[in-house]
Amino acid sequence: MTPAAPTAASLGLLSCHICGLVSRAAAERGAQCPRCGAHLHLRRPGSVQRTWALLVASAILFVPANLLPIMTTTSFLGTQSDTIMSGVIFLWTSGSWPLAVIVFVASIMVPLLKILALGYLLVTVQRHSAWRPDERIRLYRVIELVGRWSMLDVFVVTLLVALVRFSSLAIMQPRGGALAFAGVVILTMFAAMSFDPRLIWDPVEKRDG
Repeated sequence: MTPAAPTAASLGLLSCHICGLVSRAAAERGAQCPRCGAHLHLRRPGSVQRTWALLVASAILFVPANLLPIMTTTSFLGTQSDTIMSGVIFLWTSGSWPLAVIVFVASIMVPLLKILALGYLLVTVQRHSAWRPDERIRLYRVIELVGRWSMLDVFVVTLLVALVRFSSLAIMQPRGGALAFAGVVILTMFAAMSFDPRLIWDPVEKRDG
């Protein structure tokens, strides 16, 4: 059996979360990065609690983001309010099914899967699970990669506003659903940033140690 590789913590090395410098610092509280002066920690303090708070808030906002209208269109034909799903249905029935799929995936499936995936990582970390850490790290990297493009969701909603009604005489006004959706995007981004993936490897080190 291949011996476990030494970890930075076992070697007394700390990584700065600001500039990324790896240095050998004192273990006591108050250790600072020699390059930027930021406080150094073996693990981000309160990472799990902070990530849970952001994740729960985003899950709560996910409901009104999909149930409330994201826009109201007023024209000489009348006034109509549209949600994200009604926009997807409109695009699908009007023949723009590729755009309907893009809007559905980017605006509904991606935020939901990010919430579920982060929740899964948090539960396994709190249960001190050593099960398949490699796969869980890959999952976190996917969440991070998607997070870099999270504002694309907001752009898709903006595009949806422009495409649902083509009339140049129409007046479009954003509604509460758009604000809730933007909140979901921002909160899931911060949740992914606040999660410390090194916590995934701590039970593995204890098991092999």
